[in-house]
Amino acid sequence: MKNENIKKIAISISIIILIFLLDRVSKILILNILEASGNVDIYINSFLNFYLVWNKGIGFGLLSSDQDNFYNIVTALIVLINFVIIYLLFKEKGSKYYFLLVILGGSLGNLFDRMYFRAVPDFIDLNYKGYHWFIFNVADIFITLGILFMIIIELNNKNLKKHEIS
Repeated sequence: MKNENIKKIAISISIIILIFLLDRVSKILILNILEASGNVDIYINSFLNFYLVWNKGIGFGLLSSDQDNFYNIVTALIVLINFVIIYLLFKEKGSKYYFLLVILGGSLGNLFDRMYFRAVPDFIDLNYKGYHWFIFNVADIFITLGILFMIIIELNNKNLKKHEIS
């Protein structure tokens, strides 16, 4: 294996581990607050609060269900998606490759919680004038940013191709 490939693999694994650890540390801090005080309901300011909810669905609490079979199907689907991302990592180059790593790191953070707790602790509550966004966690931030940048890349590529054709 070439030295260049070893370096790329090391950087890739480091990115995934860093994102996973940032997510784990944030969740451990919140769970320690829960253990010490019995709940997590921390007012930071009129825009940001920390409020712990246990998410049994996918990102932002979507598809939440108390049914074990549905939960297991969603978890299996998430595992499958992670394998697809790993497959895509072998195919992609450039910035898409790194955004896939960001998505994978966040996804593995949430998958760990699904396996260990059978739910994902979400605790970041953004709100504006009484309107609250879905409560989310650090892993969700990385997943969302990775997906957003992948969409931006695709839109830019389509615009470039459109201009080449005209």
